[in-house]
Amino acid sequence: MSDYPFRRDSQASTVHLPAGAWTSVLEALCARFPAIGREQWLDRIARGRVLDGLGVAIVADSRYREGMRIHYYREVEDETEIPFTETVLHVDEHLVVADKPHFLPVTPAGGFVEQTLLRCLIRRLDNPQLVPLHRIDRATAGLVLFSANPASRAAYQALFRERRIEKRYEALAAPLPGLAFPLWRRSRIVRGEPFFRMCESAGEPNSETCIDVIERGATYWRYALQPVTGRKHQLRVHMAALGAAILHDRCYPVLADTAPDDYRRPLKLLAQQLAFVDPLSGESRCFTSGFTL
Repeated sequence: MSDYPFRRDSQASTVHLPAGAWTSVLEALCARFPAIGREQWLDRIARGRVLDGLGVAIVADSRYREGMRIHYYREVEDETEIPFTETVLHVDEHLVVADKPHFLPVTPAGGFVEQTLLRCLIRRLDNPQLVPLHRIDRATAGLVLFSANPASRAAYQALFRERRIEKRYEALAAPLPGLAFPLWRRSRIVRGEPFFRMCESAGEPNSETCIDVIERGATYWRYALQPVTGRKHQLRVHMAALGAAILHDRCYPVLADTAPDDYRRPLKLLAQQLAFVDPLSGESRCFTSGFTL
């Protein structure tokens, strides 16, 4: 766990100030973050939302020095409220398991800061030490594991790094009657255009998914997806590449026009189950989402 300061209801971001000719921290921040106006920084400073490396609130004329560590609390004006609530499935001294609804981001990004699973859980459990052990897309619903204790965090992080955790997803997508199941999709996934999309490319595979069919409907099939690797958008890319893009996917195979969230049409992808041997107790654990597709 980093030594970043925390408020009861919010987690700080950190920047190390680069080399420059500025005389004050304020000037350096304005240059480092040109999208945030000077008046907005002054307002944050006045409210004690910008701290130095020791966690002490700076003032408007605090002197700049190269490499200085500054903590600040991200804010989004008129942040969109997500009208869904997470479910907490498990809490102990070391681990929290949450069931995330569609549309709720796991961590602050873009236009979401307070409306994120991390911030909701910090407030709900009164534990600013929470850190997600992995992430799922904002559009995806289902299970997310959080470390609740810095002392045991590395042991749980190793589960993902060493692929000692079984992840099972479910998805609704078009039928693939011409393929034999279960099948393994192995491909090289690289960053595409625009920057947030991924695509398959020639070369050594760096992603692997086991795909099976659970239920064959007239219009859509329900698939079980078990990712071996954890590339960004891996399941969505693999299904689209097979010719069965996940229902209501706005990124694959074609990027849809920008539009507000349509809560009636969530991406039909669910992080349905996580199973592993607890690295501390040796106990076999298995958690299942309460959501269905």
